[in-house]
Amino acid sequence: MAKIMRYFINLFFTIFLTLNIQHAWAAKLAIVIDDFGYRQHNEEQIISFSPNITIAVLPNSPNAKRIATIAHDSGNDVIIHLPMAPLGKQPLEKDTLFPSMNEAEVNRIVTSAVAKVPYAIGVNNHMGSLMTSNLTGMTNVMKVLSHYSMFFLDSKTIGKTQVKTAGGDYNIPVLTRDVFLDDQQKESAISQQFDLAVRLARKNGVAIAIGHPHPQTVNVLRSKIANLPVDIELTKLSQLVMPVSIPAQAPVKRKATLKDILGKCKKRIEEISNFKIEEE
Repeated sequence: MAKIMRYFINLFFTIFLTLNIQHAWAAKLAIVIDDFGYRQHNEEQIISFSPNITIAVLPNSPNAKRIATIAHDSGNDVIIHLPMAPLGKQPLEKDTLFPSMNEAEVNRIVTSAVAKVPYAIGVNNHMGSLMTSNLTGMTNVMKVLSHYSMFFLDSKTIGKTQVKTAGGDYNIPVLTRDVFLDDQQKESAISQQFDLAVRLARKNGVAIAIGHPHPQTVNVLRSKIANLPVDIELTKLSQLVMPVSIPAQAPVKRKATLKDILGKCKKRIEEISNFKIEEE
């Protein structure tokens, strides 16, 4: 009887430990889908895939308020996909931000965007290579955002970005995109980019991928999220946000080690079963 009891306790202990280790050491992958507000059918499909997908809503799109509300009610993070001027000549959204705008104009546009996208907890840039590379322009944006307790995701459409510098001036947390999923709108290419994001997550512990609600992207996400590797955790973008600075008086908690987890599991099992697990 004692041997059978020991067998089942050890089996339970192994399963419990494996699940907890997998969760504690899983690499985190955040997926952000931009340009929400125009393609309702595709957008609702993406929302249905997982509450851990973050959606970025264009503030002047026709369905901005409705799709943001649907996403929020489904448990997804909502952020504002703020239009910013690119270096090249491309069709622009209404109220696209330019570096030449004064503080008052930037304030009007950003404040209006916040009002048009309910439940938004952050912002990322729509296009923006011209705007995000201009420190004065981005400082004006961050000054307005500092009133709303939001974070900023730099879509990183240009290498010489000033987003992090400007965000630091106003203590706004800044995240940075690692992978674009669908620069090429072919399922094979999108699948390769998704796999790249997974590899980067494994290498660095975290990765942020940005895509768009194209039909090809929808198809790839449906398959990839349903078959996500066990060592990858799909995570909300907000869960990656760290405060810019930590108060000096705040205690620093020691991270649990494998030895700690083993000890707690063993102690708890012995308490429940009233049976001591012998070391071998």
